[in-house]
Amino acid sequence: MQNDTTTKQALVIGAGFAGLAAATTLAQAGWRVTVLEKNEGPGGRARVFRAQGFTFDMGPSWYWMPDVFEKYFARFDKKVADYYELQRLDPSYQVIFKGPEAVDIPAKMSELRALFERYEPGSAARLDEFLKQAAYKYEVGINRLVYAPSRSLFEFADPKLLVDMVRMDVLQSMHKHVRRFFKDPRLLELVEFPILFLGATSENTPALYSLMNYADLALGTWYPKGGMHKIVEGMVRLAEETGVEIRYNEEVREIVVENGRSTGVRTVSGFFAADAVVAGADYHHIEQEVLKPEHRHYDAKYWDSRTMAPSSLLFYLGVNKKLDKLRHHNLFFDEDLTQHAREIYEQPQWPTKPLYYASVPSKTDPTVAPEGQENLFLLIPVAPNLTDDEATREYYYDLLMDRLERHCGHSIRDAVVFKRSYAHRDFVADYHSYKGNAYGLANTLKQTAILKPTLKSKKVSNLYFTGQLTVPGPGVPPSLISGQVVAGEVLKENAGL
Repeated sequence: MQNDTTTKQALVIGAGFAGLAAATTLAQAGWRVTVLEKNEGPGGRARVFRAQGFTFDMGPSWYWMPDVFEKYFARFDKKVADYYELQRLDPSYQVIFKGPEAVDIPAKMSELRALFERYEPGSAARLDEFLKQAAYKYEVGINRLVYAPSRSLFEFADPKLLVDMVRMDVLQSMHKHVRRFFKDPRLLELVEFPILFLGATSENTPALYSLMNYADLALGTWYPKGGMHKIVEGMVRLAEETGVEIRYNEEVREIVVENGRSTGVRTVSGFFAADAVVAGADYHHIEQEVLKPEHRHYDAKYWDSRTMAPSSLLFYLGVNKKLDKLRHHNLFFDEDLTQHAREIYEQPQWPTKPLYYASVPSKTDPTVAPEGQENLFLLIPVAPNLTDDEATREYYYDLLMDRLERHCGHSIRDAVVFKRSYAHRDFVADYHSYKGNAYGLANTLKQTAILKPTLKSKKVSNLYFTGQLTVPGPGVPPSLISGQVVAGEVLKENAGL
C-alpha cells in the first residue's frame, strides 16, 4: 500500500464495530488509517475480559443477521469462516414464562410452527404470514434502507422505495401489528421481546421492526466459537491486513479545527494530523466535550430531548458447578413485560419486578469456563440516567439469584467463585456513554433515518460520525453497517482532494 505524502490520512476515534468497519473500508480504498482507541483493547462495548479461567464477553451476546457479517467480510474478498467458526444454536433460546413455564424455541421452522399451534390453534398459519411480511421488511430494510446515509429526503424519493416503506408499516405500531396475528399472551411476549432493546414500548415502536422477528425466528441464533469477541478479533485482523494501524490507550481530548475544517486530533500522547476524522466514540461526548462550542451543530437541549435506548445492569459470574435447566440463552418473562417496559421508557426508574436475561455460553462452548464450571452472564434492561450505587446492584443481584435458584431447583450463590457487576457509571467511565446508555439512541419513529443525529458535521467539513447514536441505529449489525456507510461518504466527498 502506498505511503507517500499524497496518500490521504484518516483518523478513526474508537475501535468498536463501527470504527473498525469504517477504518477497514477506508484503508481498502487506499487511505492511510489510524484508529485511536481510549481503552486497552478493541471492541468497544464488545470487549472481553478473563478471570480465574473464565472468558467473559462484556456486552453483545446474541449473534443475529449472519448475512450482514458475511456481506461485510465479502467486500474484502474474505469469508466469516476465515476468521471465526459459527455454530447455529438449537434450541435458539429458552423462554421462562409465568407459572413458571419454560419452553425451548426450536431452530427448525416445522417445530416452531408446532409450538405456536400448541399455544394458539391456527397460529402456525398466521406465523407463516407474519414472517412472510417480516422477511419483506428485512430484505428492504436491511439490504436497502439501512445502507442509506440518511442525509437527505431525496435518498428516499424513489417511488418504488416509497411504496416499499408504506408496505413496511412504518406508521403502524408494533403493538397493533402483532395483535393482528396472535392473541395468546405468551406468543405476544415472544414476538415483542426483541424490541425491548430498541428504546420504546411496542405501542411507540414502528411495525417495521418485525424484521427483527425474521432475524430471530427464521435466520436463527448463532454463536462464534470462543465467544462474541472472536468477531472483534477477526475484524482487527482484517483491518491490520488491510493496513490499518490501531493505537490503544489513546483517548482523544480535542478535535482541532481551523477555518471550518479539522486538521487532526490531540490525544493523551500528542497530535495526529488528518484529512478526515471519523468519530466512532459516543456522539454526544465527541460533540459536547471534545469539540469546542463554536464547532458543535447540536446543543445540550437537543441531546437531552433525545429518547435513549436502555442501559443495563450486568453481572459476570463464574460458578463452580453445572447449572440445571438453563440453556445458552434464557429469557425470564416470569414477570409483567408491560410494567417493566413502562419503567424503562415512560416512568424511568429502577424496575419493580424486572424481566431479565441469563446467558450460559459454557453450555455450548467449554473453552469459556474451567472444566465442570459455568460462565454465567445476567442482564436487566433498565432506564438510562439512573442513580447507580453498590446497594442497588446488590439488591438486584439477590433478587435475580432468588428467581434463578427457584427456576434451577438448586443453590447457586454458594457456588459463585467470581463476581463482577457493571452498570451506568461503568458505561460512562469506559465509553463516555451518554446518560449511561448501553444501546444508543432509541429506534422510535421520530428518531428514524434522517431524524437521527446526522453522520456528517454541519460545522466541521471533514468530521463524520458513526455508531449507535447515528444511522442506522443500535445493535451489532447496524453498527457494522454504520461504519461502512460513513466510509462511503468520506470517500465520495474527498475523492478530489
